[in-house]
Amino acid sequence: MLAVTTGVFSIVTTEILPIGLLTPIGATFRISDGTAGLMMTLPGLVAAVAAPVLTVATRHVDRRTVLAALLLLLVAADLLNALAPAYGAVLAARVALGLVIGAFWSIGAGLPARLVPERRRARATTLFFTAVPLGSVLGVPAGVFLGSFAGWRAAFLVMAALTLLTLAGLLLSLPPLPPLTTTGLGVLRGLLAGRGTRTGLAVTFLIVPAHFGGYTYVTPFLEGTVQAGPGLVTGLLLVYGAAGMLGNALAGGRAAVALRPVFGTAVVLLAAAALLMPVLGTGGPGAAVLLTVWGAAYGAVPVCSLTWFLAAAPQAPEAAGVLFTSSFQATLSIGALSGGLVVDRSSPATVMVLGGAVALLAAALVLGHGHRVRPDSAAGPVRGAGA
Repeated sequence: MLAVTTGVFSIVTTEILPIGLLTPIGATFRISDGTAGLMMTLPGLVAAVAAPVLTVATRHVDRRTVLAALLLLLVAADLLNALAPAYGAVLAARVALGLVIGAFWSIGAGLPARLVPERRRARATTLFFTAVPLGSVLGVPAGVFLGSFAGWRAAFLVMAALTLLTLAGLLLSLPPLPPLTTTGLGVLRGLLAGRGTRTGLAVTFLIVPAHFGGYTYVTPFLEGTVQAGPGLVTGLLLVYGAAGMLGNALAGGRAAVALRPVFGTAVVLLAAAALLMPVLGTGGPGAAVLLTVWGAAYGAVPVCSLTWFLAAAPQAPEAAGVLFTSSFQATLSIGALSGGLVVDRSSPATVMVLGGAVALLAAALVLGHGHRVRPDSAAGPVRGAGA
């Protein structure tokens, strides 16, 4: 589980590094913040397609082999990012990253059930998702710090080295994982017919763009509105990430038994933080408080979202992971892209207000769904369960 979680950390950190390095990367290639935001948009779009396609295409291949190949591709993407002579090469590296994200998340989401006893699965799932806020706690601030004196390319070189070490650890520790069953397109179509799954998709299509539409451009907001230098930006991003780890830990323990209230509370807090950021976050202390709330709230979102999909389709965890990954990554891209369009025409503050309003709609949907997420009867007995 530690090897797999470290792999997720490498992927997440590579994916979100541009959030902290948006300004220097844009300056290198002389592009606007909105155009630089394509670095967040492209991987999500590719991952949304790659999740079902690669999972189905590799359904007969040992999962250990697939995960190792994906980490090797991530090393190549990091190196291309670091050595890119033009912005087009950066975008090509982000496309490769999207392939890794789509397949690794879809397959990895079902691994806790195979790697630990049943009584420890909730804890293992929490550990798995710890990598998401940990990328914010360590990855992005470290990337900003490193980029401030060694250049943004150095951050991607370090990620390539870390991913190589992760690959070695995975090969040494992970046992062979032949597919228990197969995930076909028919399985995915069956899950889409279920009410619980459809509601989970609707919530994802609201809360993820709401978050990434604003958070992708938090660095330009801090630099322009708060007048924060590299040191303060690094510190504030570190505060955000630390709060995200706390939110993930608290939600991971409660989501399995009180999913709706935990998820709803997280979404409401995220909405409040985004809406208030342009009003109360114009100075360092106010920004720190609101980013703490925002980080804790978003730290709960991924684990709650996956728990929702798994609860709706307990008989098909890998298929549920595919839907989770595809919807999450597609909407991440929508948020980053739409946020970039607004930023180029208005300001980061406007994006945050719009994101907060959309998050309120997501909260209404979560809290109005009912007291429990029941398994979708439409899914029936599925042969595609398991990683």
